[in-house]
Amino acid sequence: MALSALTGSRLRERRQALGLRQADLAAEVGISASYLNLIEHNRRRIAEDLLTRLAAALDVSLDSLQESHAEGRLDALRAAAAAVPGAGAEVDRLDELVGRFPGWAATLGELHDRNHALGRVVEVLSDRMAHDPHLSASLHEVLSAVSSVRTTAAILADTDDIDPAWRQRFHQNLHADSERLALGAEALVAYLDAAGPGQEHSIASPQEEVEAWAEACDWQLGMGQDLAQSTHLASGAGRSLALALQTQLAADLAAMPDPAFAEALARLGPDPLALAGAFGVPVLAAFRRIALRPGSGMGLLLCDGSGTLTLRKTAAGFSSPRFGAACPLWPLFTALTRPETPVEAVIALPGPQGARFRARAFCQTRFPGGFRGPELREAAMLLQPEPAGAEVALEVGSTCRICPRADCPARREPSILRG
Repeated sequence: MALSALTGSRLRERRQALGLRQADLAAEVGISASYLNLIEHNRRRIAEDLLTRLAAALDVSLDSLQESHAEGRLDALRAAAAAVPGAGAEVDRLDELVGRFPGWAATLGELHDRNHALGRVVEVLSDRMAHDPHLSASLHEVLSAVSSVRTTAAILADTDDIDPAWRQRFHQNLHADSERLALGAEALVAYLDAAGPGQEHSIASPQEEVEAWAEACDWQLGMGQDLAQSTHLASGAGRSLALALQTQLAADLAAMPDPAFAEALARLGPDPLALAGAFGVPVLAAFRRIALRPGSGMGLLLCDGSGTLTLRKTAAGFSSPRFGAACPLWPLFTALTRPETPVEAVIALPGPQGARFRARAFCQTRFPGGFRGPELREAAMLLQPEPAGAEVALEVGSTCRICPRADCPARREPSILRG
């Protein structure tokens, strides 16, 4: 059994809490009081059968005495200390805290985990409140109806000599505005409640419908699927975008078939330029082929020339805004300003345990109208999880509104997370 160096300390604390004498406990488990004293001062290793008897005599679980259990608490407390660097937490004495007060240690770790989870919820909800056009439209409808009701009611209350016909008309308007207010409020509540338990937000746009559909299919978007029967594709616009994506990925698959692509990927690695050259395809096709495979574990972001995100395949630990502008420091936008030039960087998300990714970005141009037509740009960014290392990472965020980096040189607006 893997034991912590402070197993004896935990035994001593438990014995004292129960009001037992060393001699009484030693006699109950069949050892001498002097041997128990050595154990309680962490000067003797404890055999598994003896530890079992001691745990039973003290009415404590073996799990609370195991090193793996203690290490979990230590990790949680280290994370809590890192989250409040100015508090001066005595990190070098965590072993003592866990050993002497395991209950308090578990409580502090749990509170840190809850705080972290609530912070994530605040970020999501704040992003939604700040940038969700559907929520904004619903609120505008409710406020408009309230203003109409208030104005009509004020006229009826303050005017004594209203012509009966006009009074009737005002009453009709009041009734209609009240109905509009009720419907607007119901729609707003339904929209806010649309996300079920465990979901961060509801589907609000055709693009999100397509992304939810693709995630549900694990990006296996075969041309044989009946898009009209999908529960995720609720709108005609969503089905149209899904068909376009489906057609595009089918063309990518035809140009880079599975067996040949798997062999090239193993030989060249996830290098979009090298893979595009090997198959003679556009570079962005290689980006899609690398990331949009079942179980790839990589994220992919696409944007058009305006910087608007047109496709988001999530990567664990990386979040992108649903609406509004994303972080201008992303390599994706650097590539957008440098057409046909590869951009690569290691990026790090905010927080003491912020995820790191190797980001590869590329922008390609096309001229569908020839010399007299416009130049269209599309950029892609591939996100590959990157372990911690010596390479300096570019610190980025999701969007300024919910990014805690106060000293960011690219900040557009204050963050609501900084008070």
